[in-house]
Amino acid sequence: MPVLPAGLDGPDITVADRRWNRAVRHPARLVARAVDAALRATGRHGPVTVVLADDRTVAQMNWRHRGRNKPTNVLTFEYAPAHAGGGLWGGDIIIAFETVVHEARAAGRTVAAHLAHLVIHGVLHLAGYDHHHPGEAREMEMLEASTLSTLGIANPWKQGRMATARGMRS
Repeated sequence: MPVLPAGLDGPDITVADRRWNRAVRHPARLVARAVDAALRATGRHGPVTVVLADDRTVAQMNWRHRGRNKPTNVLTFEYAPAHAGGGLWGGDIIIAFETVVHEARAAGRTVAAHLAHLVIHGVLHLAGYDHHHPGEAREMEMLEASTLSTLGIANPWKQGRMATARGMRS
């Protein structure tokens, strides 16, 4: 399996919706830091692309690829499954502006903190983590919290912090 050193070129980041620039100071820099932290936490290396999009774009992609006709906070598309051999590890992460802003406000968090959380969440999905079962969800949440702490961001899963957004997982 081809392995690229982490941070060689950094993630490919596109700010497709300009509102991200008003909502988050230096969003591409924050995304790059979050991707790097998540790669270190998982021990994975490879290309990661992050697109900071809008709800309309994410809703269209969600319908096309998952059959769900609504936006979600984050979509991930892996190049090859994390457990598969012979493929290039990495993938694309698409994040919806309006949904992220709504969730951040509902949870009493900054948009920047929620964005960093969702980027880490997306990288963990690319690395094979999931949250379909309680044990998996707890493992993923603990890794998200510890990775966020390396960026100086509080644990979003601490009692009461994400109560309103917990049911809105990707």
